[in-house]
Amino acid sequence: MRMHYVDEGSGETILLLHGEPSWSYLYRKMIPSLAENHRVIAFDWLGFGRSDKPTKKGDYSFDFHFRSFEHVLHALNLKDITVVVQDWGGLLGLAMVGQKPELFKRVVIMNTFIPNGHDLGSNAFNAWRSFALNSPILPIGRIIAKGTYRPMAKAVRKAYDAPFPSREYNAGARTFPALVPLIPEDPAGPYMNKAREVLSQWDKPCLVAFSDQDPIIGGARGFFADLIPTAEGIPGKRVKNAGHFLQEDAGEEIADLILDFLARH
Repeated sequence: MRMHYVDEGSGETILLLHGEPSWSYLYRKMIPSLAENHRVIAFDWLGFGRSDKPTKKGDYSFDFHFRSFEHVLHALNLKDITVVVQDWGGLLGLAMVGQKPELFKRVVIMNTFIPNGHDLGSNAFNAWRSFALNSPILPIGRIIAKGTYRPMAKAVRKAYDAPFPSREYNAGARTFPALVPLIPEDPAGPYMNKAREVLSQWDKPCLVAFSDQDPIIGGARGFFADLIPTAEGIPGKRVKNAGHFLQEDAGEEIADLILDFLARH
């Protein structure tokens, strides 16, 4: 299968990982400034964006996504990576940090979590999980718009809809929420535990930049601040007036925060 990626600029690598149900378009406000002095890569998970999309929900698993991520790292020969994660980009990105910490130089964590099956999902997440699996329609653009704080232009909403021209293409988007481990025996559980273990001893730079208007997962900021010894926050503690998809609400501001972080480390 083919995986689509954006590869801009040159220098040290910044890897931008999107979540559910977005795609690399989410980072369009951040890539230009980040790529002025760095190599910036943003790929689409299989089932999303311009990457290929298996049409059966059973085609998707945590291992399926994790191995495809490994393939990207190997095919592009990436190392000394500054990885920027959000939403499912965090579950898979931080799982990879746990498995291959030697590849990563810095970590930037935004509005995500690493659940290991011992944490009850929020009411908002549980409702979203059920909706994604069972709703007869999955209006991707409207879902993204509801996860932002600031109004979204109609053209932008259409851009989020574009990778899913009919129902058969959205199996990956429907499945992602169901792959979040809710019991320790879930396949992703051991990866999450390893990520927690590695990050609890992390001695490389780490930036935690959560938004202030995210009812789904905004409360996880304190978890990472307590877990990671090198975790540092941002001015004002949170990105202001931004929702779950904070790259959409405040992409340029976040890019500046990351550039300042890189300049200091």
